[in-house]
Amino acid sequence: MRPSGRSPEEMRAIRLEPGAAKYAEGSCLATFGETRVLCAATIEERVPPFLRNSGRGWVTAEYGMLPRATHERTDREAARGRQSGRTHEIQRLIGRSLRAVTDLTGFGERQIRLDCDVLQADGGTRTAAITGSYVALHLALRRLVKDGAIAQVPLHDHVAAISCGLVDGAPVVDLDYAEDSNAEADANFVLTGRGRIVEVQATAEKAAFSQAQLLEMLRLAKAAIGALVALQFKAIEGA
Repeated sequence: MRPSGRSPEEMRAIRLEPGAAKYAEGSCLATFGETRVLCAATIEERVPPFLRNSGRGWVTAEYGMLPRATHERTDREAARGRQSGRTHEIQRLIGRSLRAVTDLTGFGERQIRLDCDVLQADGGTRTAAITGSYVALHLALRRLVKDGAIAQVPLHDHVAAISCGLVDGAPVVDLDYAEDSNAEADANFVLTGRGRIVEVQATAEKAAFSQAQLLEMLRLAKAAIGALVALQFKAIEGA
């Protein structure tokens, strides 16, 4: 039995609340159990220098945790004068995941920046950020359509993410902190709505795991992503 009492394939209670940031062109508050991440999309009428005069846009992300998002206070990275390697890695992952389902030629030479701020962390912050950021990105692009700047939303699929791991030797989905901190292996799966793989991050924490265990985690992840995509549809339609 998992510490939370959930079955191996059972995710935490998940909510995707659109319009959580009043002034952003698109936003979503992603809640995975006790983990909460605010995702806000900003449309900028410029692109990075390497894309000037290319006719292509860009989607990028920034990620950060509030000082009391965790059990003990952590200094803001701005106060320390630099971002951690973990922060760099996560925000690059978010950007890659969103670009994987975006037609970058479909919204002109604009940059859409996703700010992902962790309000409370209890495991799975990066997966919540990716899942919520898709909703925020879709709403921002829909704003461009509404304003007459583009003809249609340039997204060719959904993208969402979920964590899996081995707890007491058993593959489980959507780890909270209690499980993640004691798991024998942990993995993050980023998949499209059609089930195609964008990225897999899998690490043995205590002992090497088998191909069969990896495939079982992938099976759990695919089922979870299907449920997350349904929640994304609902959030976008209700915005």
